[in-house]
Amino acid sequence: MKIRRFVCNAFQENAYVASDGGDCVIVDPGFTEQEIGALYDYLDSEGIVPSAILLTHRHPDHILGLDNILGRFSIPVISAAETGAFPAEPFSGEDGNDSGAAAGKTGLTSKFRIITTPGHTPDSVCFYNEGDHLMFTGDTLFAGTIGRTDLPGGDYDSEIRSIMEKLIFLPGETDIYPGHGPASTIARERMENPFLEPFNEREELDLD
Repeated sequence: MKIRRFVCNAFQENAYVASDGGDCVIVDPGFTEQEIGALYDYLDSEGIVPSAILLTHRHPDHILGLDNILGRFSIPVISAAETGAFPAEPFSGEDGNDSGAAAGKTGLTSKFRIITTPGHTPDSVCFYNEGDHLMFTGDTLFAGTIGRTDLPGGDYDSEIRSIMEKLIFLPGETDIYPGHGPASTIARERMENPFLEPFNEREELDLD
């Protein structure tokens, strides 16, 4: 799977296009009116058409380009608010969380599972692709830190529980693509993230 990152708006928000063949999904489209042309140019140059928009949460910096994109493409929006478009199924992994799969979906949406991760916002979710070892974490988990919880609806204890119970025990080779800043891996966050220090496991970090 090919991942293309766009850094958007004054908050330096990460929007992503995840593509495989002629299909793609757009994750957290924080594009301003001045920036969104770069998205369309990329889609045209790659010869890909989006089949869905994935939203990790609905803070304004993550959805600025949403209406523009929906005006161009008739595609579903998949988020905590649209769980009917992303029906829950039992998670096939071993973490015992409340993940769900894109039941009945085809293409790329069928490869992603939604993991509810309240904390940064009550409706925060992550999108996990087990087969390609990657996850879009929004503002839940960053490289070296976690999402802020001092905004309305934020809750620090919920944030920590979400990460510790649902994310940190995923396979260490899982690449994480956060809503701001650089990418990382689950293994690296186990070792280096100061908010996860009780669970640091240095032997699982592979720097090669």
